[in-house]
Amino acid sequence: MKPKKISESRTLMTYRVLPQDTNPAGNLHGGVLLKQLDLVAATCAMRHARKPVVTASIDRMNFLRPAYVGELINLHANVNMVGRTSMEIGVRVEAENLLTGEIRHTNSAYLTFVAMGENGKPSPVPPLILETGVDHRRNREAMERRTVRKEERIRETASAAQTGSRE
Repeated sequence: MKPKKISESRTLMTYRVLPQDTNPAGNLHGGVLLKQLDLVAATCAMRHARKPVVTASIDRMNFLRPAYVGELINLHANVNMVGRTSMEIGVRVEAENLLTGEIRHTNSAYLTFVAMGENGKPSPVPPLILETGVDHRRNREAMERRTVRKEERIRETASAAQTGSRE
């Protein structure tokens, strides 16, 4: 399988916050943002794999600052790391005030996707070509997060086995 550059799958999606997207305080509703986040990350993952993908997990969704009605949300998605069939996609969200031009970082998240083959089973993805120093840093940090996720799954499985539950 031919390796692919990170720049080949990098994805930018914009979304305008409308009144129906907000909570009673007038801030962008977290659920609306999560949907957009999943869409941009899935698009990025599909660009890399050129196969259907499914969301396996969302890590560390940080709500740093609110976004408001009328603002433009810019969602920047990047492949940070690939495994055999999985990919970690990092998404940075920025709100842009269209009247003043102010841009502020509002959210970040890491999502893991699995590429699916025609048989409905996980399918291999192309290796990743790291192009910049930032790419190397993101890849290294993604590998660390992957190790932590694996350790958590092992602990959760052991805990469920001890209690006899399937939580």
